[in-house]
Amino acid sequence: MTTTLDPTILERPLDRFPAPVAVPEPLPEPLPEPVRARRTVSRKTLWAWGKLLVGVGIVVAVMWKVGASGFAEGLRVISLVEVLAALAIGLATTVLCAWRWSLVARRLGLHLPLRRAVTDYYRALFLNAVLPAGVLGDVQRAVRHGREEGDLGAGVRAVVLERVAGQAVLIVAGVAVLLASPARQVGLIVLAVAAVVVLAYLAARRLTGARSRWRRGLDDIRAGLLARNAWPGVALLSALALAGHVTLFLIAMRAAGATQSPEQLLPIVVVALLAMGLPINVGGWGPREGVTALMFAAAGLGAAQGLTAAVTYGLLGLVASLPGALMLVRRRERVA
Repeated sequence: MTTTLDPTILERPLDRFPAPVAVPEPLPEPLPEPVRARRTVSRKTLWAWGKLLVGVGIVVAVMWKVGASGFAEGLRVISLVEVLAALAIGLATTVLCAWRWSLVARRLGLHLPLRRAVTDYYRALFLNAVLPAGVLGDVQRAVRHGREEGDLGAGVRAVVLERVAGQAVLIVAGVAVLLASPARQVGLIVLAVAAVVVLAYLAARRLTGARSRWRRGLDDIRAGLLARNAWPGVALLSALALAGHVTLFLIAMRAAGATQSPEQLLPIVVVALLAMGLPINVGGWGPREGVTALMFAAAGLGAAQGLTAAVTYGLLGLVASLPGALMLVRRRERVA
């Protein structure tokens, strides 16, 4: 059987032919959940290791430039007087920060008595001081409180807002002090670098996070920090806690041999505290030592003495957090 072609088919108008049907391209299959989870974990692992490597790199660079004697000198200059001062100031600042946390948590609808907040805050300070990332203690208190209250997200946001409040007051105080300081050029450069790092970090988090989380975060900021019955107390507690940290740093500088007036040392203290807030430290170590040595050198006081002062402050901060170790042991004994 043969098929003949109709000779009139070429004479038909084009609109007589049926339009071709577009076949949609198949959508890419979504990645299996384990693959997405592995990729997320991989990014988090890379970020964590990157922060640690940067912090270690700063410490190594300072030791290579200044010498390792500054670290050994920081151990030698601490006496019983500095240890007792660290414990007393640490108690005051911990109570103030825990009170701030309790206030913010209540504004978010969570129950957090002051006594329990102080205990958890002490434990967090100790874990932050002895664990590499420098924030694992805060993560632990946020998760534990959120789970006990039945709202993990609110528990985490309360801790984040509490820490943000402290950093905001520090930044405002830092700008005011640096603008009135003779060494404001170096300080403002460090402050600008810190601002760029923080903004880049926040931008990265926003690009990888859901918009709904950011809306919820803005609502929590309005309720937990900016409300009329919230911000005065939060600001006052943050300012008093900052005064305690500044005082402890000045004590460390005196122990390291600095004889300048507090007015001359205050800009260095503020910049060093700002550097401690950068998310690239190892248990608080790294940027603090580098910035303090740099500021001391810029002020003509010697980078080695600045390194000794920063190391002394770090050790006194560890001493101030030691009650948290006792509370951690007591909690484990109760659980057992």
